[in-house]
Amino acid sequence: MGQTIDGKAVAAVVRAEVRERVVRLAARGIVPGLAAVLVGDDPASLVYVGNKEKACEQVGIRSLRHRLPASTSETELVALVRRLGHDADVHGMLVQLPLPAGFSAERVVEALAPAKDVDGFHPINMGLLTLGNPRFVPCTPLGVMRLIEREEIEVQGRHAVVVGRSSIVGKPMALLLLQRGATVTICNSRTPDLGAMTSQADILVVAAGRPRLVTARMVKPGAVVIDVGITRLADGKLAGDVDFQSVLGTASCITPVPGGVGPMTIAMLLENTVMSAERTSAGRGSP
Repeated sequence: MGQTIDGKAVAAVVRAEVRERVVRLAARGIVPGLAAVLVGDDPASLVYVGNKEKACEQVGIRSLRHRLPASTSETELVALVRRLGHDADVHGMLVQLPLPAGFSAERVVEALAPAKDVDGFHPINMGLLTLGNPRFVPCTPLGVMRLIEREEIEVQGRHAVVVGRSSIVGKPMALLLLQRGATVTICNSRTPDLGAMTSQADILVVAAGRPRLVTARMVKPGAVVIDVGITRLADGKLAGDVDFQSVLGTASCITPVPGGVGPMTIAMLLENTVMSAERTSAGRGSP
């Protein structure tokens, strides 16, 4: 049986470290502030933003929610994002995605101040990551790398396969693994004979958004399996992109859903926010 990687436990350690850094900043009169912009009433987005606010409160970060109706124009949204970029009380900022129909997520993300873009989605931050000199790394792949580090999993010289090509997870995940010395293959749910690719992986990261896509026969014995996906099924239960029960007997270690990568995503958002506040206090917070 493989070992289950406890993302909740690792996230708790990260949050404790963030809390200590917030205390040190407070001693200098600085309270890190995270502004979250939410447009519309998408239920999942409301839950996500609420969870981020609770996490901020627990570590001493000031949470600044800006909730806008779906009738808000894109011009109004962009103006708010740019205004927050100049607000000295805001050290980190994000726009909750997806946006309602009719908005250009690309235009809105480009309006973010790169030095406060704690989600790491701005083109400048993506470019810096590609160059191997990141300022902010997208929180989910950053969280995956932290789990790998905490579990002391060797990356250099290993074959890593990433299933998923999104700019939020798949692409930055592949870059981080590549920069750590892995040989990286990027696949997606439409890759012909996906199992032939995934079964070669020493480290398999699945972020395809298709529940239980990867089964035991698609996993190399002894592989490290990181499941980024999360879907609520018709019966109300949550499922990842990996068939956890079957793969548990094949993998050397595997993240569960829930309780694996999910807690790490918010933990890394907190870490990015406090890091931004530290940079600002050190005079390195230029846009």
